[in-house]
Amino acid sequence: MLSRFAQQAARRALPARAVNFAGFSTAAVLPGYGKGKTSTGIVGLPADPDAVQNIIVHYQALLDRMAASDLPETSQYRVDVETIANYRIKVAKENPDDPDLVEDLCQCGQVEELVEQAKDEMEVLEMYLKERVWEQIEDSDIDLEYNPDPSADHDGVDEEK
Repeated sequence: MLSRFAQQAARRALPARAVNFAGFSTAAVLPGYGKGKTSTGIVGLPADPDAVQNIIVHYQALLDRMAASDLPETSQYRVDVETIANYRIKVAKENPDDPDLVEDLCQCGQVEELVEQAKDEMEVLEMYLKERVWEQIEDSDIDLEYNPDPSADHDGVDEEK
C-alpha cells in the first residue's frame, strides 16, 4: 500500500483522467480487510481473505505432523519450528479480524506470505523426516570455538617487521 504522501504525489504527477492508485478497493469488502485488500503487491501471490485462518490451519498441520513423527522432541529443528508455529497460531487466534496486527506481531511479511511459509516449512519437514537429518547431526562431533573479539588474538594478522 502506498503511503498517503506517495498517493498524493502520484495524483499530482498523473493526468486527472488516470486511474487512482489504491491498495484497497472501495467496491468489494473482504472480511478482516476493511474496504477490501485487492492485492498483496507480490506477483503470483493473490490476496486471501481467509489468510489469518489459514495460518492457524497450516501451522497446526505442521505441529500435528511433527507429533506423529519419530523426530525427537529434543531436536533443535523441532524445538524451533514448534516455537515459531505456536507463536504464529497464538497471534492469529488472538487477532482473527486484524491481519495487519498479525503481520506486525509476526514480523515476517504479509499474512499471505506467512501461509506460504507454513506450506514451505511442511515440505522441509517432510524432507527432514525422510532423510532423518537429526541422526546425522547427533553423530557428528563438531568443535566450536567462540571468540567474541577476534581482533584481540591477532591470528592471521601479519606483524610488521
